[in-house]
Amino acid sequence: MAASPPRASGAPGGGGAGPVPRHVAIIMDGNGRWARSQGLPRIKGHEVGAESVREIVRACRKRGVKALTLYSFSTENWRRPPDEVGALMTLLKQYVLSERSEIMDNGIRLQAIGQVDRLPKFVQLPLRRLSRDSARNAGMVLNLALSYGSRAEIVDAVQEIATQVKRGRLKAKDIDETTISRHLYTRGLPDPDLLIRTSGEMRVSNFLLWQIAYAELYVTETPWPEFREPQLEAAFAAYGSRERRFGKTSAQLGGGA
Repeated sequence: MAASPPRASGAPGGGGAGPVPRHVAIIMDGNGRWARSQGLPRIKGHEVGAESVREIVRACRKRGVKALTLYSFSTENWRRPPDEVGALMTLLKQYVLSERSEIMDNGIRLQAIGQVDRLPKFVQLPLRRLSRDSARNAGMVLNLALSYGSRAEIVDAVQEIATQVKRGRLKAKDIDETTISRHLYTRGLPDPDLLIRTSGEMRVSNFLLWQIAYAELYVTETPWPEFREPQLEAAFAAYGSRERRFGKTSAQLGGGA
């Protein structure tokens, strides 16, 4: 039986007006361009961007968001200059270590999705340790997409399903949308209700291609280092103003013609 689409509106949350999306996904773009505009090295943009991560995680938790997925490092990002990649890995390690207390004290469950085994060991170890230690936390899920690419994710899912069919654990005729969703990196999480992209680019960049089928898209010209709680509230306001029909008519949802 195919998976049904998500409900037509976000869940109510505290601390602000209007519906709050259960799952927010963010393409954090514009760190390098912001740094260049300020006459700063690119890595400074990533450092200030880490401050935005900290504020947005806090704001989402305060508003009652159930899951927050941040596109932190893509499979394509490995093509960047080695010194920039190295600096990004060091920043990632510093973030995981510095935020450990806040994550644990606030009941946040940290997860990492993607080809995490490609990350340097000095990143993998603290990341896996915090993921393990926070696994029973019942608050918001903070989902870091690291060395992540959606096409690779779908290929992995198809291979896992094919292996199950080959071993007789699954019949091909029984494969449906739910089967595929259960084999994605994001299994166990609701699909995103809202996808935010900063810095104005109008593309999804190989991010959660399956999962964002019903997501509301919100693109802002604001670069990630300047995206803070007021900008998040603007995105939530835009989300709350939209009618999410999932193929139905407004009349069916009680909204008129």
